[in-house]
Amino acid sequence: MQAIDYKEILSHFQIEGTVAEVKPLGNGLINDTLKVNTAEADKPDYVLQRINNAIFTDVEMLQRNIQVVTSHIRKKLEERGEQDIDRKVLHFLEADGGKTFWKDSEDRYWRVMVFIPGAKTYEAVTPEYSYFAGLAFGDFEKMLVDVPVELGETIPDFHNLELRLRQLREVVEKDPAGRVKEEKVQEMLKFIEAHADEMCKAERLHREGKLPKRICHCDTKVNNMMFDEEGHILCVIDLDTVMPSYIFSDYGDFLRSAANKTAEDDPDLSHVAFNEEIFKSFTKGYLESAGEFLTPVERENLPYAVALFPFMQSVRFLWDYISGDHYWKCKYPEHNLDRARNQLQLYKEVKAHEAEMKAFIA
Repeated sequence: MQAIDYKEILSHFQIEGTVAEVKPLGNGLINDTLKVNTAEADKPDYVLQRINNAIFTDVEMLQRNIQVVTSHIRKKLEERGEQDIDRKVLHFLEADGGKTFWKDSEDRYWRVMVFIPGAKTYEAVTPEYSYFAGLAFGDFEKMLVDVPVELGETIPDFHNLELRLRQLREVVEKDPAGRVKEEKVQEMLKFIEAHADEMCKAERLHREGKLPKRICHCDTKVNNMMFDEEGHILCVIDLDTVMPSYIFSDYGDFLRSAANKTAEDDPDLSHVAFNEEIFKSFTKGYLESAGEFLTPVERENLPYAVALFPFMQSVRFLWDYISGDHYWKCKYPEHNLDRARNQLQLYKEVKAHEAEMKAFIA
């Protein structure tokens, strides 16, 4: 395979300074990310990314979404009188032709953003960082409630449970890997179908005009925030999944991963438990920043959102197991089944804490 000439790619972007070094950055699973160091001390460094257009098939829409969102956040920060704004919102460079991406001769898509100096991310899911995450993602949504243009869905129906259930039922009908008759699969399918109607509430509320779609991040993890040297939040990063969705996406999906006391693929269901301390910390931060724009329907259904995401993830893992394990990488034959059972157990744990969650939110 021919080595990629990063300097040639960078020549198509409006970079200040001389490129001195290009080296891998971080451990992202979707895009290839590289740090670009410049030779001059008074010039910025940069981040070069290859956009995974197998997942984000409409790169033009993806980058337009990001440009609209970052421009709007910059405007909001200026209106607030914030200092150090260049470190509090991502800035993407223009390429040849005036767009914020460039396609090379191998049909690879590239983009460049200014590197934020002195910024760091954290992997640890603690009550403190969960509170910061709630603050940051709630504020992110709040700044975008009045975006004047409609954004596209970079991954259509990403968090649509009705679609995920249809996909599951279709693969059960076909049973391509001969796994539907397994006892554990049958038990799960019966449980899922018994609760499916209840858990499709979001789509019904939207059709009834009671639940709005807002601009959401849709990938709310602790490590998708950047902090400064003093530990203060700078900005939310990884904006590829920013699109119209229900606020349940940002609220529920964070707690699905952060508030499970064990890993999502732990086969020992006795380890699965709902971490109320993480729930309370994240919810406190989230409501402090997002509380002023949430409708009563959104607010009263936050406990539903916490249950929705492990339920939906269980459906997706079971769908992949019955399909023959084509979507997620598996380390052993029943890996996806263990994941599905784990997430369904988390759903049950969450439902058992529903009264406490409602009381805390109230």
